[in-house]
Amino acid sequence: MNAGSQSFVAQGPVRARPNWVPQPPSIAPALAGRVEITPRGPFPAGSLQTISLTYTAGRYGIDDTGTLRVCFRFATDQGQPQFDDPSAANYVTVAASNGAVLDVRFDYKLNTRPFDRTLVIRVVKGYLREGETITVRFGDPKGGSPGYRLQTFADPFHEFQVLVDPIACGHYVRVPDQPTIAIVAGPAAAFVAVLPTRCAPGASVALGLRAEDRWGNPADVGGRTLRLRGSLSGLPSEATFPPGAAALRLDGLTAGAQGVVAVEVSSTEGEVLTVSNPLVIAPDDGLLRLWGDLHAQSGETIGSSSAHDYLRFARDIAFLDAVGHQGNDFQITAEFWQELNDLMGAFNAPGRFITVPGYEWSGNTGLGGDRNVFFGDESGTIRRSSHALVPDRSDEATDCVDARALFSALRTSGDDVICWAHCGGRYADIQYAHDVALERAVEVHSSWGTFEWLLADAFALGYRVGVVASSDGHKGRPGAEPPGASMFGALGGLTCFLAARFDRAALFEAMRARHHYGTTGCRLDLDVRADLPAGSLLFRDDPALGGAEGHPAEAAIMGDIVRAPSGTARLSVAVSAASPIVALEIRDGAAVLETVRPGAEAPRGRRIVVTWAGAEYRGRFRQSIWDGGLVVEGNRILAARPINFFNPDKPLRVEDNSVRWLSVTTGNFAGVELTLGDPEAGMLRVETPNGTLACAIADLGAAPLEVPCGKLERRLSAYRLPDTTPCAPLTLVRDIAVGEEERRILVAVTLEDGHRAWSSPIYLLPEGSP
Repeated sequence: MNAGSQSFVAQGPVRARPNWVPQPPSIAPALAGRVEITPRGPFPAGSLQTISLTYTAGRYGIDDTGTLRVCFRFATDQGQPQFDDPSAANYVTVAASNGAVLDVRFDYKLNTRPFDRTLVIRVVKGYLREGETITVRFGDPKGGSPGYRLQTFADPFHEFQVLVDPIACGHYVRVPDQPTIAIVAGPAAAFVAVLPTRCAPGASVALGLRAEDRWGNPADVGGRTLRLRGSLSGLPSEATFPPGAAALRLDGLTAGAQGVVAVEVSSTEGEVLTVSNPLVIAPDDGLLRLWGDLHAQSGETIGSSSAHDYLRFARDIAFLDAVGHQGNDFQITAEFWQELNDLMGAFNAPGRFITVPGYEWSGNTGLGGDRNVFFGDESGTIRRSSHALVPDRSDEATDCVDARALFSALRTSGDDVICWAHCGGRYADIQYAHDVALERAVEVHSSWGTFEWLLADAFALGYRVGVVASSDGHKGRPGAEPPGASMFGALGGLTCFLAARFDRAALFEAMRARHHYGTTGCRLDLDVRADLPAGSLLFRDDPALGGAEGHPAEAAIMGDIVRAPSGTARLSVAVSAASPIVALEIRDGAAVLETVRPGAEAPRGRRIVVTWAGAEYRGRFRQSIWDGGLVVEGNRILAARPINFFNPDKPLRVEDNSVRWLSVTTGNFAGVELTLGDPEAGMLRVETPNGTLACAIADLGAAPLEVPCGKLERRLSAYRLPDTTPCAPLTLVRDIAVGEEERRILVAVTLEDGHRAWSSPIYLLPEGSP
């Protein structure tokens, strides 16, 4: 380990402050009984365990029809309790010590959030006296159950929240001393290497290394030595993780001459473990590429872990340049708002790590839907959509119940503020409300899925917005958020900001100018520029705003708004990624002008890709189930590679010439890449609950054969790839006519590994247009 390295050792985690707000208790909590849990761990994330929870009745016992509730956080993706099959996973038994008859059921959304996952235990015959017990065995092994599957993300304070209605009056009291277990990362299963994506020759850069378990948790690899190889001055040949460390940052490396470099990471035995994202070394264009995840939240609201540990993860484990915290407004108390802003100020370090204060305005869908609100400093006023889970209503006068009221209040607040339209549980209805000055971008991807339809809405309404992607992570892992086994069906996204300096003010300026692009979590270099006709004017602010000023310009980058005379704009695009490019689309708004497929000119290969994509609808339960399979007749399947299969407990199942899968999409896509024995022979048949695709192998080419499957952009696709595709940078130049109609020119990229990226548009307005 060289002198410029930093290691990040797992320190004692900080526990998130309690955020469940009880109603006035029906009885004194001290009289509500007590609860114990055994064993308490630590347990590996995602493992199968048997855990016993014992409630001992308090002074009042529990009357006939009284109820005990055992509640879990919304964010948990632990197994769903089942009560019917003693030999299967997640089998749960419940028994009263005195033989009282109990009715047991599970409800996903019954209790007050964030503890809304609820096991309901009702006494239906009999009662409990003080000192008598109810014992819940999660993963009871007596009938052969392998155990109860714990959640897939680490949490040293995973709480079983226990409430009781002892008087059978429908009024619950929280039992004192809520039990917790420790869930920790499993053994390292993969390594990640992170470089900047672009810098000038001779610039100082850093390499980040981290180890992850099979679920994406940072895994302790203390003492492990890795070998490094790459064309960076100062890069050591080996790096060793100190005891307890899951991540390592090597500073003081120096970029060489122009070109594209990456760092290969190997074991001491020579096995290649990972290769970093590419670093493009190019002449200084005055813009830094800062990678951020500005939208996620911690356990003080609906997520997991403390805000302190959340920020530390973003900086030291995910190697982000910028992070925000977007807690649901109706859960943010005045005390936590102050605490959060204090943390934002303490962690903000220009040149190293940028924090962006703010919150998620979480209005009901019918009142405008979710918006991300970002402040330029820690003095911003939180304007909640409601005080639903905030008992102190002394600042209720600042509430904004709908998005129109929010924008109106923010415009006159005096705060330095920017908003994004977000699609989460509640989706942003940008037709209901949009503010040209404040709402500068729409979020097209997060852990909730992919939402290109939100960008299409903006184009249809004539809005000029940028494109961003975030994780909206709930697992305390901003910047590195796999979905696990939960309702989240996608890998968390990232945004690359093109900023003049490494500080919050420059980041805010990039956000205002829409100088950014979003990805599904990969770090690729995407450069989109246009040489403009003579006499063009460039605007940072939308000229639809009164008083927006333009200045003469010869060139524009992504996010710019240009008023141009009739003529031609020359578009230049460059992409460097860690995976080969399947397709690059040049779009004008929602219309595809051209699709470039780098492998289309190669000899016809034996690789066939089948994908499925889309969602049920725009709302919270948008997951589309694609459990199905395919059969190849008259040919042989030599290999099958999953694409965007994020749950390791649900792998592809390959048998002879058939493949089966369990898969969901939430607006994103998943699929399988087949390697066949013969490039032309036979038939392919794909069957899913949402549609069927059948074709001759010989009929497949580089352009997808698509079958629409209804609902929200659902489709089945199949296409061909060459036998080998070089992972090479792609550059292209195209002429774009500027005439009588506005053009919204953006680029969308799809990679072989399943990642996608979208640039913010360059808006080319005709002369005289508003």
